[in-house]
Amino acid sequence: MINQIITDLSERMEKAIQSLRRDLATIRTGRANATLLDTISVEYYGVVTPLNQVANISTPDVRTLSIQPWDKSTLGEIEKAILRSDLGLTPSNDGTLIRLNIPMLTEDRRKELTKIAKRMGEDAKVAVRNIRRDVNEDLKRQEKDKLVSEDDSHRMLEEIQKSTDKFVLEIDEVVAHKEKEIMEV
Repeated sequence: MINQIITDLSERMEKAIQSLRRDLATIRTGRANATLLDTISVEYYGVVTPLNQVANISTPDVRTLSIQPWDKSTLGEIEKAILRSDLGLTPSNDGTLIRLNIPMLTEDRRKELTKIAKRMGEDAKVAVRNIRRDVNEDLKRQEKDKLVSEDDSHRMLEEIQKSTDKFVLEIDEVVAHKEKEIMEV
C-alpha cells in the first residue's frame, strides 16, 4: 500500500514537471525552436487546429523558423494567427511558405522572460505541494478510519515529504536551465 501511494504521488508530480517543461518550451530564447509555435492555432476549414497539424515547421538555421503548410490556401490564416499571438514575431510570406526571423533579445526582455520562467516554476511547485497535501489528507483519513496504523502513516508522511522535496529540487533545476538558456547571448 505504501508503494502504491508513493508511485501514484510520483506519477502525478512527474506530470506537473512535464507540464512545466512544455510551458517553458514556449518561451522564446533568441534561438529558433519549433516549440515556440505550439500555442498557435489556425482556423482550418472552420475548425480551430494547432499549427503543427496543418503545416511542417522546421528550423533551417539558428535564427529562422520555416512554416510550410500542406494546403497553401491556409497561408493567410497562419500569417494572421502568428500576428495575433504574443510572440512578437513578424511573418514573411513568399506564397509557398512563411519564414519567421527570430531577433536577438534585448537585455530587458531577457530579464522579463526569466521572471516569467520563475513564475512558471513557482506555479509548478504549488501544483506539487497541492498533490502532497491531497495525498497527506487521504492518508490521515485512512489512519482515522483505522485502515493504516499510526507508525505506517508517520513513515509514509516522511516518504511523501522526501518525494516532494525531490520534485521541488527538479523544478528548480529545470527553471535554472531555462534561465541560463534565456540569458545566453
